[in-house]
Amino acid sequence: MSAQPTERPHELTDFDRSAGNELALCVVLDSLGLPAATVTARPDVVHVTVMSARDLSRWMYELGGRIVRSGGSEGVALWTLRTTTPVRRDGSRVPIRVHAAVVEGEDVLAELRPGGAR
Repeated sequence: MSAQPTERPHELTDFDRSAGNELALCVVLDSLGLPAATVTARPDVVHVTVMSARDLSRWMYELGGRIVRSGGSEGVALWTLRTTTPVRRDGSRVPIRVHAAVVEGEDVLAELRPGGAR
């Protein structure tokens, strides 16, 4: 007698992918002790908002990546670190976007500045 599956294999939904991405991020947060004011998981990326450029620099130090600056309205720009989780057991990585509002003229490490020293 052989065993036969009685149910169709579960197909991942966007909700499943979002939940999996959020779980992967939670592991990173717990293991590295990184700050996160808010977390918004999506099927293709996880968005994290931090409170300051200093918090953003901690993410950059731990995970590396590239900073992109956008906006500049009212003397404030949105700085986004584009990075990923470390490699997971299945060989995949989850894209992470870490966002911080930076006031123009704020003292920021040169390594964080878009196009700055690396």
